Amino acid sequence: MPEIIWTIIEASIKALAVVGGIQLMAALNVYLERKISAFAQNRIGPNRVGPFGTLQPFADVFKLFLKEDIVPKNADKFFHSLAPVLSLSIAIAVWAVIPFSSYVDIGDRRIYMGIAPDINVGLLFILAMTSVGVYGITLAGWSSNNKYSLLGGLRSSAQMISYELSMGLSLIGIVLITGSLSLNDIVNHQLAWDGWRWNIFLQPVGFVIFLITAFAETNRAPFDLPEAEPELVGGFNTEYSGMKFGMFFLAEYANMTTSSVLIVLFYLGGWALPVPAETLGLKDGSIALAAAHFLVFFIKVLMLLFFFIWVRWSIPRFRYDQLMNLGWKILLPISLLNVLLTALGVLYLK
Repeated sequence: MPEIIWTIIEASIKALAVVGGIQLMAALNVYLERKISAFAQNRIGPNRVGPFGTLQPFADVFKLFLKEDIVPKNADKFFHSLAPVLSLSIAIAVWAVIPFSSYVDIGDRRIYMGIAPDINVGLLFILAMTSVGVYGITLAGWSSNNKYSLLGGLRSSAQMISYELSMGLSLIGIVLITGSLSLNDIVNHQLAWDGWRWNIFLQPVGFVIFLITAFAETNRAPFDLPEAEPELVGGFNTEYSGMKFGMFFLAEYANMTTSSVLIVLFYLGGWALPVPAETLGLKDGSIALAAAHFLVFFIKVLMLLFFFIWVRWSIPRFRYDQLMNLGWKILLPISLLNVLLTALGVLYLK
Protein backbone atom coordinates (compact mmCIF):
# COMPACT_ATOMS: atom_id res chain seq x y z
CA MET A 1 0.00 0.00 0.00
CA PRO A 2 1.38 3.48 -0.88
CA GLU A 3 2.86 5.54 1.96
CA ILE A 4 0.34 8.35 1.43
CA ILE A 5 -2.56 5.95 2.06
CA TRP A 6 -1.00 4.76 5.32
CA THR A 7 -0.50 8.39 6.36
CA ILE A 8 -4.13 9.30 5.63
CA ILE A 9 -5.45 6.25 7.51
CA GLU A 10 -3.18 6.95 10.50
CA ALA A 11 -4.17 10.63 10.63
CA SER A 12 -7.89 9.78 10.36
CA ILE A 13 -7.72 7.28 13.23
CA LYS A 14 -5.80 9.76 15.37
CA ALA A 15 -8.27 12.56 14.59
CA LEU A 16 -11.28 10.41 15.57
CA ALA A 17 -9.52 9.35 18.77
CA VAL A 18 -8.65 12.95 19.66
CA VAL A 19 -12.17 14.28 19.03
CA GLY A 20 -13.67 11.45 21.08
CA GLY A 21 -11.13 12.04 23.83
CA ILE A 22 -11.95 15.76 23.97
CA GLN A 23 -15.65 15.00 24.42
CA LEU A 24 -14.93 12.49 27.17
CA MET A 25 -12.61 14.97 28.91
CA ALA A 26 -15.34 17.63 28.73
CA ALA A 27 -17.76 15.21 30.38
CA LEU A 28 -15.14 14.42 33.03
CA ASN A 29 -14.58 18.15 33.62
CA VAL A 30 -18.31 18.74 34.13
CA TYR A 31 -18.45 15.90 36.63
CA LEU A 32 -15.33 17.09 38.48
CA GLU A 33 -16.62 20.66 38.50
CA ARG A 34 -19.84 19.60 40.16
CA LYS A 35 -18.26 17.22 42.64
CA ILE A 36 -15.40 19.50 43.69
CA SER A 37 -17.68 22.54 44.02
CA ALA A 38 -20.09 20.44 46.09
CA PHE A 39 -17.23 19.37 48.35
CA ALA A 40 -16.08 22.99 48.71
CA GLN A 41 -19.61 24.08 49.68
CA ASN A 42 -20.37 21.07 51.90
CA ARG A 43 -22.90 19.63 49.44
CA ILE A 44 -23.25 16.16 47.94
CA GLY A 45 -23.30 16.95 44.22
CA PRO A 46 -24.51 14.57 41.48
CA ASN A 47 -25.41 11.20 42.99
CA ARG A 48 -28.54 9.96 41.17
CA VAL A 49 -27.70 9.29 37.51
CA GLY A 50 -25.31 6.36 37.34
CA PRO A 51 -22.91 5.15 40.05
CA PHE A 52 -21.91 8.15 42.20
CA GLY A 53 -23.57 10.41 39.60
CA THR A 54 -20.98 9.60 36.93
CA LEU A 55 -23.57 9.60 34.12
CA GLN A 56 -24.88 13.08 34.98
CA PRO A 57 -22.83 14.84 32.23
CA PHE A 58 -24.31 12.53 29.61
CA ALA A 59 -27.81 13.19 30.97
CA ASP A 60 -27.11 16.92 30.64
CA VAL A 61 -26.18 16.52 26.98
CA PHE A 62 -29.32 14.45 26.33
CA LYS A 63 -31.41 17.17 27.99
CA LEU A 64 -29.80 19.91 25.88
CA PHE A 65 -30.49 17.98 22.69
CA LEU A 66 -34.19 17.85 23.59
CA LYS A 67 -34.50 21.54 24.45
CA GLU A 68 -35.99 23.94 21.92
CA ASP A 69 -33.57 26.06 19.91
CA ILE A 70 -34.79 29.64 20.37
CA VAL A 71 -33.35 32.42 18.18
CA PRO A 72 -34.32 36.08 18.88
CA LYS A 73 -36.46 37.65 16.17
CA ASN A 74 -33.99 40.44 15.33
CA ALA A 75 -30.84 38.37 15.68
CA ASP A 76 -28.56 37.61 12.75
CA LYS A 77 -29.54 33.97 12.35
CA PHE A 78 -26.50 32.92 10.31
CA PHE A 79 -23.87 34.29 12.69
CA HIS A 80 -25.99 33.32 15.70
CA SER A 81 -25.71 29.69 14.56
CA LEU A 82 -22.10 30.02 13.40
CA ALA A 83 -20.71 31.37 16.69
CA PRO A 84 -20.95 28.19 18.83
CA VAL A 85 -19.70 26.04 15.94
CA LEU A 86 -16.73 28.37 15.49
CA SER A 87 -15.86 28.31 19.20
CA LEU A 88 -15.99 24.53 19.40
CA SER A 89 -14.17 23.96 16.10
CA ILE A 90 -11.24 26.14 17.11
CA ALA A 91 -11.11 24.53 20.56
CA ILE A 92 -10.75 21.14 18.87
CA ALA A 93 -8.38 22.32 16.11
CA VAL A 94 -5.71 23.28 18.66
CA TRP A 95 -5.28 19.59 19.50
CA ALA A 96 -3.91 18.85 16.03
CA VAL A 97 -0.33 19.60 17.15
CA ILE A 98 -0.45 18.40 20.77
CA PRO A 99 1.63 15.29 21.63
CA PHE A 100 0.32 13.00 24.38
CA SER A 101 3.23 10.63 24.79
CA SER A 102 6.48 9.46 23.23
CA TYR A 103 6.57 7.71 19.87
CA VAL A 104 5.99 4.02 19.16
CA ASP A 105 8.08 2.05 16.65
CA ILE A 106 6.07 -0.61 14.80
CA GLY A 107 8.24 -2.31 12.23
CA ASP A 108 9.90 0.38 10.17
CA ARG A 109 7.21 2.96 10.98
CA ARG A 110 7.49 5.53 13.78
CA ILE A 111 4.08 6.57 15.09
CA TYR A 112 3.79 9.75 17.14
CA MET A 113 1.09 10.01 19.80
CA GLY A 114 -0.87 12.90 18.32
CA ILE A 115 -2.29 13.98 14.98
CA ALA A 116 0.72 16.08 13.92
CA PRO A 117 2.76 16.55 17.11
CA ASP A 118 6.17 16.86 15.44
CA ILE A 119 5.32 19.92 13.35
CA ASN A 120 8.13 22.47 13.70
CA VAL A 121 5.81 25.46 14.30
CA GLY A 122 3.49 23.83 16.83
CA LEU A 123 3.79 26.62 19.38
CA LEU A 124 2.95 29.30 16.80
CA PHE A 125 -0.04 27.26 15.61
CA ILE A 126 -1.41 27.06 19.16
CA LEU A 127 -1.00 30.80 19.77
CA ALA A 128 -2.67 31.58 16.44
CA MET A 129 -5.66 29.31 17.06
CA THR A 130 -6.23 30.48 20.62
CA SER A 131 -6.24 34.08 19.35
CA VAL A 132 -8.89 33.28 16.75
CA GLY A 133 -11.05 31.49 19.32
CA VAL A 134 -12.38 34.78 20.67
CA TYR A 135 -14.26 35.40 17.42
CA GLY A 136 -16.89 32.83 18.37
CA ILE A 137 -17.74 34.62 21.61
CA THR A 138 -17.62 38.06 19.98
CA LEU A 139 -19.90 36.96 17.14
CA ALA A 140 -22.28 35.39 19.66
CA GLY A 141 -22.59 38.67 21.54
CA TRP A 142 -23.01 40.82 18.42
CA SER A 143 -25.39 38.53 16.50
CA SER A 144 -27.80 38.11 19.43
CA ASN A 145 -28.98 41.75 19.17
CA ASN A 146 -28.86 41.97 22.94
CA LYS A 147 -26.94 44.71 24.73
CA TYR A 148 -25.87 42.44 27.59
CA SER A 149 -24.63 39.83 25.11
CA LEU A 150 -22.77 42.51 23.15
CA LEU A 151 -21.03 43.75 26.29
CA GLY A 152 -20.00 40.18 27.10
CA GLY A 153 -18.53 39.74 23.60
CA LEU A 154 -16.65 43.05 23.81
CA ARG A 155 -15.29 42.15 27.23
CA SER A 156 -14.01 38.87 25.82
CA SER A 157 -12.22 40.70 22.98
CA ALA A 158 -10.60 43.19 25.35
CA GLN A 159 -9.62 40.39 27.71
CA MET A 160 -8.02 38.39 24.90
CA ILE A 161 -6.01 41.35 23.62
CA SER A 162 -4.83 42.21 27.13
CA TYR A 163 -3.65 38.73 28.08
CA GLU A 164 -2.60 37.25 24.74
CA LEU A 165 0.44 39.53 24.69
CA SER A 166 1.64 38.39 28.10
CA MET A 167 0.94 34.75 27.25
CA GLY A 168 3.01 34.91 24.07
CA LEU A 169 5.86 36.73 25.79
CA SER A 170 5.91 34.21 28.65
CA LEU A 171 6.60 31.46 26.09
CA ILE A 172 9.45 33.30 24.37
CA GLY A 173 11.70 32.38 27.30
CA ILE A 174 11.04 28.68 26.62
CA VAL A 175 11.77 29.17 22.91
CA LEU A 176 15.06 30.88 23.78
CA ILE A 177 16.08 28.04 26.09
CA THR A 178 14.91 25.21 23.84
CA GLY A 179 15.79 26.74 20.46
CA SER A 180 12.69 25.26 18.82
CA LEU A 181 8.99 25.88 18.30
CA SER A 182 8.17 22.15 18.18
CA LEU A 183 6.25 20.84 21.18
CA ASN A 184 8.11 17.54 20.97
CA ASP A 185 11.44 19.38 21.15
CA ILE A 186 10.24 21.44 24.12
CA VAL A 187 9.28 18.28 26.01
CA ASN A 188 12.43 16.36 25.06
CA HIS A 189 14.56 19.28 26.26
CA GLN A 190 13.03 18.78 29.72
CA LEU A 191 13.70 15.03 29.78
CA ALA A 192 17.42 15.30 30.53
CA TRP A 193 18.39 13.41 33.68
CA ASP A 194 21.47 15.42 34.60
CA GLY A 195 19.39 17.61 36.89
CA TRP A 196 16.01 19.31 37.14
CA ARG A 197 15.44 20.80 33.71
CA TRP A 198 11.71 21.27 33.82
CA ASN A 199 10.89 24.74 32.60
CA ILE A 200 8.96 25.55 35.76
CA PHE A 201 12.40 25.74 37.47
CA LEU A 202 14.13 27.47 34.56
CA GLN A 203 11.24 29.88 33.90
CA PRO A 204 9.27 30.32 37.17
CA VAL A 205 8.14 33.85 36.27
CA GLY A 206 6.99 32.70 32.83
CA PHE A 207 5.09 29.82 34.46
CA VAL A 208 3.17 32.13 36.79
CA ILE A 209 2.34 34.53 33.94
CA PHE A 210 1.21 31.71 31.65
CA LEU A 211 -0.92 30.21 34.42
CA ILE A 212 -2.69 33.53 35.09
CA THR A 213 -3.23 34.26 31.41
CA ALA A 214 -4.59 30.72 30.90
CA PHE A 215 -7.41 31.54 33.30
CA ALA A 216 -8.13 34.74 31.36
CA GLU A 217 -7.95 33.01 27.96
CA THR A 218 -10.43 30.33 29.01
CA ASN A 219 -12.82 32.87 30.62
CA ARG A 220 -12.61 30.98 33.89
CA ALA A 221 -13.10 32.61 37.28
CA PRO A 222 -11.71 34.88 38.57
CA PHE A 223 -11.57 36.23 34.98
CA ASP A 224 -15.05 35.20 33.78
CA LEU A 225 -15.98 38.78 32.85
CA PRO A 226 -17.63 37.84 29.50
CA GLU A 227 -20.32 35.95 31.45
CA ALA A 228 -20.55 37.76 34.80
CA GLU A 229 -24.14 36.81 35.67
CA PRO A 230 -24.75 39.57 38.26
CA GLU A 231 -23.80 42.23 35.68
CA LEU A 232 -24.71 40.83 32.24
CA VAL A 233 -27.53 38.30 32.92
CA GLY A 234 -25.52 35.54 31.21
CA GLY A 235 -23.13 37.50 29.04
CA PHE A 236 -22.45 36.48 25.46
CA ASN A 237 -24.61 33.33 25.72
CA THR A 238 -27.73 35.01 27.13
CA GLU A 239 -29.77 34.43 23.95
CA TYR A 240 -28.68 30.82 23.43
CA SER A 241 -30.54 27.64 24.30
CA GLY A 242 -30.43 23.95 23.54
CA MET A 243 -27.31 22.38 22.12
CA LYS A 244 -25.97 25.75 20.89
CA PHE A 245 -25.75 26.74 24.55
CA GLY A 246 -24.11 23.39 25.30
CA MET A 247 -21.50 23.84 22.55
CA PHE A 248 -20.17 26.98 24.24
CA PHE A 249 -19.65 25.08 27.46
CA LEU A 250 -18.14 22.14 25.62
CA ALA A 251 -15.68 24.60 24.07
CA GLU A 252 -14.94 26.14 27.49
CA TYR A 253 -14.13 22.80 29.07
CA ALA A 254 -12.13 21.75 26.00
CA ASN A 255 -10.13 24.97 26.35
CA MET A 256 -9.62 24.31 30.06
CA THR A 257 -8.22 20.87 29.22
CA THR A 258 -6.07 22.42 26.49
CA SER A 259 -4.64 24.97 28.91
CA SER A 260 -3.81 22.22 31.42
CA VAL A 261 -2.16 20.14 28.69
CA LEU A 262 -0.08 23.10 27.49
CA ILE A 263 1.09 23.92 31.02
CA VAL A 264 2.21 20.30 31.42
CA LEU A 265 4.01 20.33 28.06
CA PHE A 266 5.66 23.73 28.44
CA TYR A 267 6.55 23.78 32.13
CA LEU A 268 5.99 20.45 33.91
CA GLY A 269 8.14 18.13 31.84
CA GLY A 270 5.38 16.74 29.64
CA TRP A 271 5.29 12.97 30.00
CA ALA A 272 8.57 12.79 31.94
CA LEU A 273 8.67 9.81 34.30
CA PRO A 274 9.81 10.30 37.91
CA VAL A 275 12.76 7.96 37.22
CA PRO A 276 14.72 7.14 34.04
CA ALA A 277 12.92 4.69 31.77
CA GLU A 278 15.97 2.38 31.73
CA THR A 279 15.61 1.64 35.45
CA LEU A 280 12.07 0.39 34.78
CA GLY A 281 13.18 -1.83 31.91
CA LEU A 282 11.28 0.21 29.31
CA LYS A 283 12.83 0.66 25.87
CA ASP A 284 12.49 3.69 23.61
CA GLY A 285 9.80 3.19 21.02
CA SER A 286 8.02 0.45 22.96
CA ILE A 287 4.28 0.44 23.57
CA ALA A 288 4.89 -0.06 27.30
CA LEU A 289 7.00 3.13 27.54
CA ALA A 290 4.45 5.13 25.53
CA ALA A 291 1.66 3.89 27.83
CA ALA A 292 3.68 4.81 30.94
CA HIS A 293 4.38 8.26 29.49
CA PHE A 294 0.69 8.79 28.70
CA LEU A 295 -0.32 7.76 32.23
CA VAL A 296 2.10 10.25 33.81
CA PHE A 297 0.95 12.94 31.38
CA PHE A 298 -2.73 12.28 32.17
CA ILE A 299 -2.14 12.42 35.95
CA LYS A 300 -0.42 15.80 35.62
CA VAL A 301 -3.31 17.13 33.51
CA LEU A 302 -5.87 15.91 36.08
CA MET A 303 -4.00 17.72 38.85
CA LEU A 304 -4.11 20.96 36.89
CA LEU A 305 -7.81 20.52 36.09
CA PHE A 306 -8.42 20.17 39.83
CA PHE A 307 -6.47 23.40 40.35
CA PHE A 308 -8.58 25.23 37.73
CA ILE A 309 -11.79 24.14 39.43
CA TRP A 310 -10.47 24.82 42.93
CA VAL A 311 -9.54 28.39 41.98
CA ARG A 312 -12.96 29.02 40.45
CA TRP A 313 -14.73 28.14 43.70
CA SER A 314 -12.24 29.91 45.95
CA ILE A 315 -11.47 33.35 44.47
CA PRO A 316 -14.07 36.05 43.71
CA ARG A 317 -14.33 37.65 40.28
CA PHE A 318 -12.08 40.60 39.46
CA ARG A 319 -13.61 43.95 38.59
CA TYR A 320 -13.16 44.94 34.96
CA ASP A 321 -10.70 47.74 35.78
CA GLN A 322 -8.69 45.35 37.97
CA LEU A 323 -8.58 42.89 35.08
CA MET A 324 -7.20 45.51 32.68
CA ASN A 325 -4.70 46.87 35.21
CA LEU A 326 -3.37 43.39 35.92
CA GLY A 327 -2.93 42.64 32.23
CA TRP A 328 -1.38 45.89 31.01
CA LYS A 329 0.37 47.36 34.06
CA ILE A 330 1.67 44.25 35.81
CA LEU A 331 1.84 41.14 33.63
CA LEU A 332 3.02 42.81 30.41
CA PRO A 333 6.03 44.67 31.96
CA ILE A 334 7.03 41.60 33.98
CA SER A 335 6.83 39.34 30.91
CA LEU A 336 8.97 41.77 28.88
CA LEU A 337 11.55 41.86 31.69
CA ASN A 338 11.50 38.06 31.85
CA VAL A 339 12.24 37.83 28.11
CA LEU A 340 15.15 40.28 28.46
CA LEU A 341 16.71 38.48 31.43
CA THR A 342 16.26 35.07 29.78
CA ALA A 343 17.91 36.29 26.58
CA LEU A 344 20.85 37.67 28.55
CA GLY A 345 21.15 34.41 30.49
CA VAL A 346 21.12 32.27 27.35
CA LEU A 347 23.68 34.57 25.71
CA TYR A 348 25.94 34.43 28.77
CA LEU A 349 25.76 30.63 29.10
CA LYS A 350 26.59 30.12 25.45
